[in-house]
Amino acid sequence: MKILVCITNVPDTTAKISFIDGDTKFNKTGVQYICGPYDDYALSRAVELKEQHGGTVTVLNVGEAESEQVIRKCLAIGADDAIRVNTEPTDSYFVAEQIAHIASQENYDLILMGRESIDFNSGVVHGLVGEMLGIPSLSPVMKLEIDGGVAKMTREIEGGKEDVEASLPLVLGCQEPIAEWKIPNMRGIMSARTKPLKVVEPVGSGLTITEKYALPAPKGAVKMIPAEEAEKLIDLLKNEAKVL
Repeated sequence: MKILVCITNVPDTTAKISFIDGDTKFNKTGVQYICGPYDDYALSRAVELKEQHGGTVTVLNVGEAESEQVIRKCLAIGADDAIRVNTEPTDSYFVAEQIAHIASQENYDLILMGRESIDFNSGVVHGLVGEMLGIPSLSPVMKLEIDGGVAKMTREIEGGKEDVEASLPLVLGCQEPIAEWKIPNMRGIMSARTKPLKVVEPVGSGLTITEKYALPAPKGAVKMIPAEEAEKLIDLLKNEAKVL
């Protein structure tokens, strides 16, 4: 089985966010980057499937050289090799275009990725990749088993869960509890240094769709309303907060 796992290089959730150049660019100075948490789930399940069925796991990242530390961590967790498309991931369509181009050159049985990245949270790349390749895509997948050439999955839907089966190849967006995050051990870290990491140039051109960034409004002061003044609380929620 050949599995392609697409990962994102995103700011740590504890990072302090700011913007530069008139709020048109993200300020990367001093920001620590991590593999997208949902991508971690996808990678962990891919490694488990490789251990169960044999085969290979390739990690793919659309990003610049700064992504390579995160890519090496993925190799340490259990991926066999990696590909980095040497470009800034400017928008979802552009990223999907790069993934589809790479995937079209190999016969991958599964293309796994997180349900969404945690920077832009678009949640559309898996669907775009599936459409570009002409194969089914499903998300968010919470459980995944492979039986021959068939994937048996559980995915989250509004109000519940859905069990579904589909023939390979597939593109899947993953989320917990599909697998538990894996922590690289010392042997994995050492072996990751010598695993292949191929750098390729992008195809097509990105579409700049973000004109300006803005931070959320600062938190306002807290008003304490005595429990016996429920009518006052309702009035504030309706006329001041305007949430009723």
